[in-house]
Amino acid sequence: MAAEIVRVTTEEQLQQGLDIRKKVFVEEQNVPVEEEIDDFDKIGPDVNHVLLIDDGISVATGRLTYYREGTAKMQRIAVLKEYRVKGYGRVLLLALEELARELGLETSILDAQCRAEEFYRKLGYEVISEKPFYDAGILHVRMQKKL
Repeated sequence: MAAEIVRVTTEEQLQQGLDIRKKVFVEEQNVPVEEEIDDFDKIGPDVNHVLLIDDGISVATGRLTYYREGTAKMQRIAVLKEYRVKGYGRVLLLALEELARELGLETSILDAQCRAEEFYRKLGYEVISEKPFYDAGILHVRMQKKL
């Protein structure tokens, strides 16, 4: 795997990430587009977007927002279906964690779909929610990791 990690700085890159999210969350998982796209889908000081590019094709995306002091919230982590077995989800999350460290953050928090809980556990995340909860009609658990 020779994926390029890109920190989004242009509207074109941002749109590439949104296109991935629409394919994964809206088309595959039936999340209403008005729930998927929100006020953090912009380039600005309160949000950082990352793209993974494989051979010129944007294949994965995620974003980091500020949750509370010292804590990053990893969100909208999506990998195109045909690229999921290549380890890009892991590469993407590690890139987001590295970005969080560079920003001086000490903890990472995320809301994982229950079906992805084991993936995040393998990367050092622990469940901190008392029970699963619904987000966009999909069961999730809140997970945390010290960076």
